[in-house]
Amino acid sequence: MRQAGRFLPSYRRIKGARNVLEVAKDPVLASEAAADAVRALGVDAGIIFADIMLPLEAMGVKLRIEEDVGPLISNPIRTSEDVTALRRVDPGADLPFVYEGIDRTIQKLDGRTPLIGFSGAPFTLAAYMIEGAPSRELAKTRSLMYSDPETWRLLMRSLTDMTKAYLSEQVKHGVSAVQLFDSWVGCLSPHDYQRFVSPYTREIFASTDTVPRIHFCADSSALLEEFHRTGPDVLSVDWRIPIDEVWRRCGDDTAVQGNLDPAAALAGGAEMRNQVAGILDRAKGRSGHIFSLGHGVLRGTDPDTLREVVSYVHESTRRGA
Repeated sequence: MRQAGRFLPSYRRIKGARNVLEVAKDPVLASEAAADAVRALGVDAGIIFADIMLPLEAMGVKLRIEEDVGPLISNPIRTSEDVTALRRVDPGADLPFVYEGIDRTIQKLDGRTPLIGFSGAPFTLAAYMIEGAPSRELAKTRSLMYSDPETWRLLMRSLTDMTKAYLSEQVKHGVSAVQLFDSWVGCLSPHDYQRFVSPYTREIFASTDTVPRIHFCADSSALLEEFHRTGPDVLSVDWRIPIDEVWRRCGDDTAVQGNLDPAAALAGGAEMRNQVAGILDRAKGRSGHIFSLGHGVLRGTDPDTLREVVSYVHESTRRGA
Protein backbone atom coordinates (compact mmCIF):
# COMPACT_ATOMS: atom_id res chain seq x y z
CA MET A 1 0.00 0.00 0.00
CA ARG A 2 2.05 2.85 -1.41
CA GLN A 3 5.35 1.21 -0.52
CA ALA A 4 7.36 3.68 -2.59
CA GLY A 5 6.06 7.13 -1.78
CA ARG A 6 6.62 10.49 -0.18
CA PHE A 7 7.86 8.97 3.08
CA LEU A 8 10.96 7.25 1.60
CA PRO A 9 14.04 9.49 1.25
CA SER A 10 15.33 7.28 -1.56
CA TYR A 11 12.12 7.82 -3.51
CA ARG A 12 12.37 11.57 -3.10
CA ARG A 13 15.88 11.37 -4.58
CA ILE A 14 14.63 9.27 -7.50
CA LYS A 15 11.70 11.61 -8.08
CA GLY A 16 13.62 14.87 -7.88
CA ALA A 17 11.62 17.65 -9.53
CA ARG A 18 9.47 15.23 -11.55
CA ASN A 19 5.81 14.49 -10.85
CA VAL A 20 4.56 10.98 -10.16
CA LEU A 21 3.39 10.41 -13.74
CA GLU A 22 6.81 11.32 -15.11
CA VAL A 23 8.46 8.80 -12.80
CA ALA A 24 5.91 6.12 -13.68
CA LYS A 25 6.54 6.67 -17.41
CA ASP A 26 10.28 6.14 -17.01
CA PRO A 27 10.83 2.36 -16.67
CA VAL A 28 14.31 2.82 -15.18
CA LEU A 29 13.08 5.17 -12.46
CA ALA A 30 9.83 3.27 -11.85
CA SER A 31 11.59 -0.05 -11.44
CA GLU A 32 14.18 1.45 -9.12
CA ALA A 33 11.46 3.03 -6.96
CA ALA A 34 9.60 -0.28 -6.68
CA ALA A 35 12.67 -2.42 -6.01
CA ASP A 36 14.20 0.08 -3.59
CA ALA A 37 11.05 0.03 -1.45
CA VAL A 38 11.33 -3.75 -1.10
CA ARG A 39 14.99 -3.46 -0.13
CA ALA A 40 14.35 -0.59 2.29
CA LEU A 41 11.41 -2.13 4.14
CA GLY A 42 12.10 -5.86 3.98
CA VAL A 43 8.56 -6.70 2.89
CA ASP A 44 7.48 -10.03 1.39
CA ALA A 45 6.21 -8.62 -1.93
CA GLY A 46 6.80 -5.63 -4.15
CA ILE A 47 4.20 -3.49 -5.92
CA ILE A 48 4.70 -2.05 -9.38
CA PHE A 49 5.36 1.67 -9.46
CA ALA A 50 2.50 3.08 -11.53
CA ASP A 51 -0.55 5.29 -11.17
CA ILE A 52 -4.18 4.34 -11.70
CA MET A 53 -4.59 7.33 -14.03
CA LEU A 54 -2.05 6.15 -16.63
CA PRO A 55 -4.51 4.11 -18.73
CA LEU A 56 -6.94 7.04 -18.74
CA GLU A 57 -4.37 9.21 -20.49
CA ALA A 58 -4.13 6.52 -23.17
CA MET A 59 -7.92 6.71 -23.54
CA GLY A 60 -7.71 10.43 -24.30
CA VAL A 61 -8.40 11.86 -20.85
CA LYS A 62 -6.55 15.16 -20.38
CA LEU A 63 -5.22 15.24 -16.86
CA ARG A 64 -2.52 16.50 -14.58
CA ILE A 65 -1.54 15.50 -11.04
CA GLU A 66 -1.43 18.41 -8.62
CA GLU A 67 0.66 17.89 -5.49
CA ASP A 68 -1.48 17.45 -2.35
CA VAL A 69 -4.67 17.63 -4.46
CA GLY A 70 -4.63 14.68 -6.84
CA PRO A 71 -5.73 14.17 -10.46
CA LEU A 72 -7.38 17.12 -12.22
CA ILE A 73 -9.16 16.42 -15.51
CA SER A 74 -9.89 19.14 -18.06
CA ASN A 75 -12.29 17.12 -20.26
CA PRO A 76 -14.63 15.41 -17.80
CA ILE A 77 -17.33 13.01 -18.95
CA ARG A 78 -20.77 14.59 -19.25
CA THR A 79 -22.53 12.88 -22.16
CA SER A 80 -22.60 9.63 -24.11
CA GLU A 81 -20.70 11.44 -26.88
CA ASP A 82 -17.88 12.06 -24.41
CA VAL A 83 -17.73 8.31 -23.75
CA THR A 84 -17.80 7.26 -27.40
CA ALA A 85 -14.95 9.71 -28.08
CA LEU A 86 -12.67 7.76 -25.73
CA ARG A 87 -9.95 5.78 -27.45
CA ARG A 88 -9.77 2.01 -27.18
CA VAL A 89 -6.52 1.12 -25.42
CA ASP A 90 -4.00 -1.40 -26.66
CA PRO A 91 -2.01 -1.72 -23.41
CA GLY A 92 1.16 -3.14 -24.93
CA ALA A 93 1.32 -0.43 -27.59
CA ASP A 94 -0.10 2.50 -25.61
CA LEU A 95 1.50 1.86 -22.22
CA PRO A 96 4.82 0.17 -23.03
CA PHE A 97 6.60 1.93 -20.16
CA VAL A 98 4.39 0.13 -17.62
CA TYR A 99 5.40 -3.28 -18.92
CA GLU A 100 9.06 -2.41 -19.35
CA GLY A 101 8.94 -1.17 -15.77
CA ILE A 102 7.52 -4.54 -14.69
CA ASP A 103 10.23 -6.42 -16.59
CA ARG A 104 12.98 -4.31 -15.05
CA THR A 105 11.50 -4.56 -11.53
CA ILE A 106 11.30 -8.36 -11.71
CA GLN A 107 14.93 -8.41 -12.82
CA LYS A 108 15.97 -6.16 -9.94
CA LEU A 109 14.09 -8.34 -7.45
CA ASP A 110 16.06 -11.27 -8.91
CA GLY A 111 13.19 -13.75 -8.55
CA ARG A 112 13.38 -13.64 -4.75
CA THR A 113 10.38 -11.38 -4.14
CA PRO A 114 7.02 -11.60 -5.94
CA LEU A 115 5.66 -8.49 -7.65
CA ILE A 116 2.04 -7.34 -7.42
CA GLY A 117 0.38 -5.52 -10.32
CA PHE A 118 -2.68 -3.32 -10.03
CA SER A 119 -5.32 -1.20 -11.68
CA GLY A 120 -7.97 1.22 -10.62
CA ALA A 121 -11.44 -0.31 -10.76
CA PRO A 122 -14.00 0.99 -13.27
CA PHE A 123 -16.16 2.80 -10.69
CA THR A 124 -13.23 4.68 -9.17
CA LEU A 125 -11.82 5.57 -12.60
CA ALA A 126 -15.29 6.68 -13.75
CA ALA A 127 -15.61 8.85 -10.65
CA TYR A 128 -12.39 10.71 -11.47
CA MET A 129 -13.46 11.10 -15.11
CA ILE A 130 -16.90 12.48 -14.23
CA GLU A 131 -16.00 14.66 -11.23
CA GLY A 132 -12.89 16.09 -12.86
CA ALA A 133 -11.15 16.22 -9.46
CA PRO A 134 -11.09 14.28 -6.18
CA SER A 135 -14.46 14.54 -4.42
CA ARG A 136 -15.84 13.27 -1.13
CA GLU A 137 -19.50 13.32 -2.16
CA LEU A 138 -19.15 12.08 -5.77
CA ALA A 139 -22.41 13.90 -6.47
CA LYS A 140 -21.82 14.26 -10.22
CA THR A 141 -20.90 10.61 -10.52
CA ARG A 142 -23.94 9.29 -8.69
CA SER A 143 -26.21 11.77 -10.46
CA LEU A 144 -25.06 10.61 -13.90
CA MET A 145 -25.36 6.98 -12.79
CA TYR A 146 -28.99 7.52 -11.77
CA SER A 147 -30.13 9.97 -14.45
CA ASP A 148 -28.39 8.54 -17.50
CA PRO A 149 -27.91 4.80 -16.99
CA GLU A 150 -27.10 4.21 -20.66
CA THR A 151 -24.15 6.62 -20.59
CA TRP A 152 -23.08 5.00 -17.33
CA ARG A 153 -23.26 1.56 -18.95
CA LEU A 154 -21.19 2.72 -21.92
CA LEU A 155 -18.53 4.22 -19.65
CA MET A 156 -18.32 1.17 -17.40
CA ARG A 157 -18.16 -1.09 -20.44
CA SER A 158 -15.26 0.90 -21.87
CA LEU A 159 -13.38 0.97 -18.57
CA THR A 160 -13.99 -2.73 -17.91
CA ASP A 161 -12.59 -3.73 -21.29
CA MET A 162 -9.55 -1.53 -20.72
CA THR A 163 -8.95 -2.88 -17.21
CA LYS A 164 -9.17 -6.50 -18.34
CA ALA A 165 -6.62 -5.91 -21.10
CA TYR A 166 -4.36 -3.81 -18.85
CA LEU A 167 -4.20 -6.44 -16.10
CA SER A 168 -3.91 -9.34 -18.54
CA GLU A 169 -0.80 -7.75 -20.04
CA GLN A 170 0.66 -7.27 -16.56
CA VAL A 171 0.18 -10.99 -15.90
CA LYS A 172 1.89 -11.82 -19.20
CA HIS A 173 4.89 -9.79 -18.04
CA GLY A 174 5.20 -11.81 -14.87
CA VAL A 175 3.38 -10.18 -11.95
CA SER A 176 2.53 -12.77 -9.30
CA ALA A 177 -0.81 -11.24 -8.27
CA VAL A 178 -3.05 -8.32 -9.23
CA GLN A 179 -4.90 -5.84 -7.05
CA LEU A 180 -8.02 -3.93 -8.06
CA PHE A 181 -8.42 -0.62 -6.24
CA ASP A 182 -12.01 0.59 -5.90
CA SER A 183 -11.14 3.39 -3.55
CA TRP A 184 -14.38 5.40 -3.89
CA VAL A 185 -17.12 2.78 -4.31
CA GLY A 186 -17.77 2.71 -0.56
CA CYS A 187 -20.11 5.67 -1.13
CA LEU A 188 -22.72 3.36 -2.70
CA SER A 189 -25.46 1.33 -1.05
CA PRO A 190 -25.37 -2.46 -1.50
CA HIS A 191 -28.37 -2.22 -3.85
CA ASP A 192 -26.71 0.36 -6.08
CA TYR A 193 -23.44 -1.55 -6.03
CA GLN A 194 -25.28 -4.64 -7.29
CA ARG A 195 -27.01 -2.65 -10.04
CA PHE A 196 -24.26 -0.40 -11.30
CA VAL A 197 -20.87 -1.89 -10.39
CA SER A 198 -20.79 -5.53 -9.36
CA PRO A 199 -21.24 -7.14 -12.83
CA TYR A 200 -18.23 -5.28 -14.20
CA THR A 201 -15.99 -6.12 -11.23
CA ARG A 202 -17.00 -9.76 -11.44
CA GLU A 203 -16.11 -9.80 -15.15
CA ILE A 204 -12.64 -8.37 -14.46
CA PHE A 205 -11.85 -10.96 -11.80
CA ALA A 206 -13.13 -13.78 -14.01
CA SER A 207 -10.74 -12.65 -16.77
CA THR A 208 -7.64 -12.65 -14.53
CA ASP A 209 -7.99 -16.04 -12.84
CA THR A 210 -4.45 -17.31 -13.51
CA VAL A 211 -2.95 -15.35 -10.58
CA PRO A 212 -4.29 -14.40 -7.13
CA ARG A 213 -6.66 -11.44 -7.27
CA ILE A 214 -6.94 -8.85 -4.48
CA HIS A 215 -9.87 -6.45 -4.13
CA PHE A 216 -9.42 -3.26 -2.13
CA CYS A 217 -11.96 -0.64 -1.15
CA ALA A 218 -11.73 1.98 1.55
CA ASP A 219 -14.68 2.35 3.94
CA SER A 220 -15.92 -1.03 2.78
CA SER A 221 -17.83 -2.47 5.71
CA ALA A 222 -21.32 -2.04 4.25
CA LEU A 223 -20.32 -3.71 0.98
CA LEU A 224 -18.10 -6.47 2.29
CA GLU A 225 -20.31 -9.38 1.24
CA GLU A 226 -20.89 -7.78 -2.16
CA PHE A 227 -17.14 -7.52 -2.76
CA HIS A 228 -16.74 -11.16 -1.76
CA ARG A 229 -19.35 -12.22 -4.33
CA THR A 230 -17.42 -10.59 -7.19
CA GLY A 231 -14.84 -13.37 -6.99
CA PRO A 232 -11.50 -12.08 -5.67
CA ASP A 233 -9.12 -14.42 -3.88
CA VAL A 234 -8.27 -11.79 -1.25
CA LEU A 235 -10.38 -9.05 0.34
CA SER A 236 -8.28 -6.03 1.30
CA VAL A 237 -9.90 -3.94 4.04
CA ASP A 238 -9.06 -0.69 5.75
CA TRP A 239 -8.78 -0.05 9.49
CA ARG A 240 -12.46 0.76 10.03
CA ILE A 241 -13.45 -2.90 10.48
CA PRO A 242 -11.98 -5.49 12.88
CA ILE A 243 -10.16 -7.94 10.64
CA ASP A 244 -11.79 -11.00 12.20
CA GLU A 245 -15.21 -9.62 11.27
CA VAL A 246 -14.32 -10.22 7.62
CA TRP A 247 -13.96 -13.95 8.28
CA ARG A 248 -17.14 -13.96 10.35
CA ARG A 249 -19.14 -12.36 7.53
CA CYS A 250 -17.47 -13.92 4.48
CA GLY A 251 -16.33 -17.33 5.69
CA ASP A 252 -13.21 -18.86 7.18
CA ASP A 253 -11.79 -19.76 3.77
CA THR A 254 -11.61 -16.08 2.74
CA ALA A 255 -8.12 -14.60 2.49
CA VAL A 256 -7.87 -11.12 4.01
CA GLN A 257 -5.37 -8.30 3.55
CA GLY A 258 -5.07 -5.55 6.16
CA ASN A 259 -5.53 -3.59 8.24
CA LEU A 260 -3.28 -1.33 10.32
CA ASP A 261 -4.41 2.29 10.55
CA PRO A 262 -1.81 4.36 8.62
CA ALA A 263 -2.02 6.96 11.37
CA ALA A 264 -0.78 4.37 13.86
CA ALA A 265 2.25 3.79 11.64
CA LEU A 266 2.75 7.56 11.49
CA ALA A 267 2.58 7.81 15.29
CA GLY A 268 4.78 4.79 15.99
CA GLY A 269 5.63 3.73 19.52
CA ALA A 270 3.60 1.59 21.90
CA GLU A 271 0.23 2.34 20.33
CA MET A 272 1.42 1.18 16.93
CA ARG A 273 2.85 -2.01 18.42
CA ASN A 274 -0.39 -2.65 20.30
CA GLN A 275 -2.44 -2.25 17.12
CA VAL A 276 -0.15 -4.57 15.16
CA ALA A 277 -0.35 -7.16 17.94
CA GLY A 278 -4.13 -6.85 18.02
CA ILE A 279 -4.45 -7.51 14.30
CA LEU A 280 -2.16 -10.52 14.49
CA ASP A 281 -4.10 -11.86 17.48
CA ARG A 282 -7.44 -11.57 15.64
CA ALA A 283 -5.90 -13.29 12.61
CA LYS A 284 -4.22 -16.00 14.66
CA GLY A 285 -4.75 -19.49 13.28
CA ARG A 286 -6.00 -18.25 9.90
CA SER A 287 -4.19 -19.50 6.84
CA GLY A 288 -5.06 -16.53 4.65
CA HIS A 289 -3.88 -13.25 6.17
CA ILE A 290 -1.65 -10.71 4.40
CA PHE A 291 -0.56 -8.10 6.92
CA SER A 292 -0.77 -4.63 5.43
CA LEU A 293 -1.70 -1.10 6.20
CA GLY A 294 -5.38 -0.39 5.71
CA HIS A 295 -4.51 2.31 3.17
CA GLY A 296 -1.45 4.09 1.78
CA VAL A 297 1.51 5.15 3.91
CA LEU A 298 1.06 8.72 5.14
CA ARG A 299 3.49 11.54 4.47
CA GLY A 300 5.91 11.94 7.36
CA THR A 301 5.90 8.25 8.36
CA ASP A 302 9.35 7.20 9.56
CA PRO A 303 10.71 4.32 7.42
CA ASP A 304 12.29 2.91 10.59
CA THR A 305 8.81 2.58 12.05
CA LEU A 306 7.65 0.58 9.04
CA ARG A 307 10.74 -1.62 9.28
CA GLU A 308 9.81 -2.21 12.91
CA VAL A 309 6.32 -3.29 11.83
CA VAL A 310 7.73 -5.69 9.24
CA SER A 311 10.18 -7.20 11.74
CA TYR A 312 7.49 -7.55 14.41
CA VAL A 313 5.12 -9.31 12.03
CA HIS A 314 7.84 -11.64 10.76
CA GLU A 315 9.06 -12.53 14.23
CA SER A 316 5.56 -13.01 15.64
CA THR A 317 4.20 -15.15 12.84
CA ARG A 318 7.34 -17.23 12.33
CA ARG A 319 7.34 -18.31 15.93
CA GLY A 320 3.67 -19.25 15.63
CA ALA A 321 2.24 -16.39 17.70
